[in-house]
Amino acid sequence: MTAADPRYPLDLVGVGIGPANLALAALADDHPDLRAAWYEQRPEFRWHPGLLIDGTTLQVPFLADLVTLADPTNPWSFLNYLRHQGRLYPFYFSERFHCPRAEYDDYCRWVSEQLPSLHFHHRVDTVRWNAEHGVFDVDLTPLAPGAGPAAPGTARVYARNLAVGIGTAPHVPEPLRPLIDARATAPVIHSADYLEHRERLLEAGHITVIGGGQSGAEVFLDLLRRRPAGAERLHWISRSPAFAPMEYSKLGLEHFTPDYARYFRELAEPVRDRLLREQWQLYRAIDHETLGEIHDELYRRTVTDGWPDAVLSPGVAVRTAGRVGAHQLELHLNHQPEGGRSRLLTNAVVLATGYRERPLTSVLAGLDADLARDAAGRPQVDEDYRLALGAGITGSVFVLNAERHTHGVGAPDLGLIAHRAATIVNALSDQPRYRLPERSAFTTFGVPVQPQPPVGAEHERRDPRELPGALPPPRSIPV
Repeated sequence: MTAADPRYPLDLVGVGIGPANLALAALADDHPDLRAAWYEQRPEFRWHPGLLIDGTTLQVPFLADLVTLADPTNPWSFLNYLRHQGRLYPFYFSERFHCPRAEYDDYCRWVSEQLPSLHFHHRVDTVRWNAEHGVFDVDLTPLAPGAGPAAPGTARVYARNLAVGIGTAPHVPEPLRPLIDARATAPVIHSADYLEHRERLLEAGHITVIGGGQSGAEVFLDLLRRRPAGAERLHWISRSPAFAPMEYSKLGLEHFTPDYARYFRELAEPVRDRLLREQWQLYRAIDHETLGEIHDELYRRTVTDGWPDAVLSPGVAVRTAGRVGAHQLELHLNHQPEGGRSRLLTNAVVLATGYRERPLTSVLAGLDADLARDAAGRPQVDEDYRLALGAGITGSVFVLNAERHTHGVGAPDLGLIAHRAATIVNALSDQPRYRLPERSAFTTFGVPVQPQPPVGAEHERRDPRELPGALPPPRSIPV
């Protein structure tokens, strides 16, 4: 659905189609009166294709799909996907709470291929506020299969509101950037592209994995399983003080609830920033099962082949890096606990160094002067995931997975995408369309409110028959 006339704009235009905006599109699909369209420059939905390693599972339960935690009756649920695929009973008997990562990708593609409001192969170029008509002008370019423009010029649609979900991009820390050279013989690959280059990596004599989070652990384990026993020649390093397990206790997981997001948002900016640094084990560590599989694989090799040729080094940071000839890479390392330094020569590097939010200015440059920012220059985001804009802009710009600095560690978590999508749909409507939970955690975050004594508490030790208005005691009835 498009709107080429500013007098008849769409209610919502979505920029980017990742899981977050796909969840919003899935919920909006249940409301025909909400005129909306989503645009994505890629040819189809893909979710971290470079990390769909065999055997890896989603780190959240299957209930954290696109819609269920906001609307369990929605037809775009994971369980309905299983029913349509004829795999509901096999899933039931498998007794899985965490589905394979490749299955989550397939589920999202199943949804994306059926929603008529989604438009792939369309790149959003610019967004501007049209004060005359009170709408956003959205300029976009339809792309041909080769990723070039399908035809000269751009198309334009108009929208009362926007939902920007442009996701994250692979991050390469500054000391490691001298290694990036696609033409070089010794491969340096970000983990986001791991599967595409796995065979090339396995041909290298020695491989180093940099990064101690979940992606680094999964890549290291996959390489370990594919290298010959006794000749693994693997090195895994991490700045973290340990290859630490993810905080996955039931009360710990309550940091990924709407309750915690509300609490976090009310904190002062310096407090929020400090907490995010301290909470790294909530979102940058490794799940227990993966750590166990790594240890099991290493131990299995000691039975017949001695200690494997694999070095696991936490507490190590790369100070500088460079290339030595055509086939070697040189890493200068700082060993943080004791302050020592060393040099590591390797033939291939996998950068499991995480992701960073894509800057909103790549799409919203036309609104930059109207964006309210915090002391660190980041956009201010309200409780409904709406950017704070100048008074002259009456439309709303919602952001999805660009609000960790205001809403906490749960911002990118799949378990909150349905709640965020429902919050945005409610904000677009005169009356709330989704009933959202008033409470979602047993934990009380922040200073607890002193409960008031119940009315009549001063009488609680008295015989109930003596309280004012009490019914008379029952009379005995002869049998």
